[in-house]
Amino acid sequence: MKLLSVKPGEEVIETLTRRAAEEGIVNGAIVSLIGAVDECAISNMPATDASTDIVSEYRQPLELSGTGEIRDGKVHVHVVLGREGDAALAGHLHRARVETFFVHAYTLAMPEE
Repeated sequence: MKLLSVKPGEEVIETLTRRAAEEGIVNGAIVSLIGAVDECAISNMPATDASTDIVSEYRQPLELSGTGEIRDGKVHVHVVLGREGDAALAGHLHRARVETFFVHAYTLAMPEE
C-alpha cells in the first residue's frame, strides 16, 4: 500500500496523478481517500441523461472521504463531502483545492501483466 499525500496549496486530482506516476502506479485502486478541501467541483448525472454531467462548484471548507481507481495513469475518484450544517454532498470529483488541511489517498497498485 502506498500513501499519496496532497498538501496545502495543491490541487487533489493533479497531485494524485503526479504522485501515482512518481510511484510507478499505472493501474490500481484508491482504497481510501480522507481529508478536507477548501473548494471543489463535483458532478452527478441528470435523471434523463446518464451520458452527461451536471457539475457543481463549492467554495467552502468540506470534509472529504472517498474511493477510486487509477487506470492507465488517470485518477478517477468518487467522494462524499460534509459541509456546514451537517449536510452531505456526493459525486465524481473533477477538482478540489487543499489550502488548510490535507488529503491522503491510500492506494494499491495492480501488478503489471
